[in-house]
Amino acid sequence: MFATRRTDNWWVGPALTFLVLSSFVAYATFRVFENKYYSYGPYLSPMYSPLIETAGWGIPYFSPAMLILPGPLSFRFTCYYYRKAYYRAFAMTPPACAVMGRATPKYSGERTLMIFQNLHRYALYLAILFLVFLWHDVIKAFNFDGKFGIGVGTLVLLTNTTLLSIYTFSCHSFRHLVGGALNVFSKSPLRYLMWKRVTVLNEKHMELAWISLFGVALTDVYVRLVSANIIHDIRIV
Repeated sequence: MFATRRTDNWWVGPALTFLVLSSFVAYATFRVFENKYYSYGPYLSPMYSPLIETAGWGIPYFSPAMLILPGPLSFRFTCYYYRKAYYRAFAMTPPACAVMGRATPKYSGERTLMIFQNLHRYALYLAILFLVFLWHDVIKAFNFDGKFGIGVGTLVLLTNTTLLSIYTFSCHSFRHLVGGALNVFSKSPLRYLMWKRVTVLNEKHMELAWISLFGVALTDVYVRLVSANIIHDIRIV
């Protein structure tokens, strides 16, 4: 297992990926079941947006986040970049370039259990829908008791939603959506222009995937801290 002639620390990348993704899953699971400290004033955590009250449903430990997170997580789980990341870090198929070995005895690609990953383009539409709700939350974050205002939380939500939007629209599926199925670009100059712009973002899709993931976690942490009165939100305007 892990047969290779490589002499560098090839295992560092997969190990860090495993650690970061596992930490995010653990934190998200904790927040899903905590079911509190997800809003403060005009701020709403992205893990609970759009907010669907489940308190009167009579189901123990059932939180709004359980209805929300499967949507955006399906987009990330089927993301072309994340496939490579967790195939290497979790399934080890293979763990790195020129490193032979796998944790599972047989790899069948996306023909069996992982066949749903081919639904990534549909997960894209779902992710775009969630962006609409998140941008609505950003607009609400400028409203303090009916008056325009800006707090640190406003900027946090704005930054997070911007990063999520850039990550979403840098997606390979979105790039195909705006410029795919064209034989001659010159006949569709607008789509060609959009395709070129998305291609620039697509080249940074890996970096955007990680930055936006940290953005979601840090935004939720901020909202939780101010909601629990551990820190105070500073009003700028």
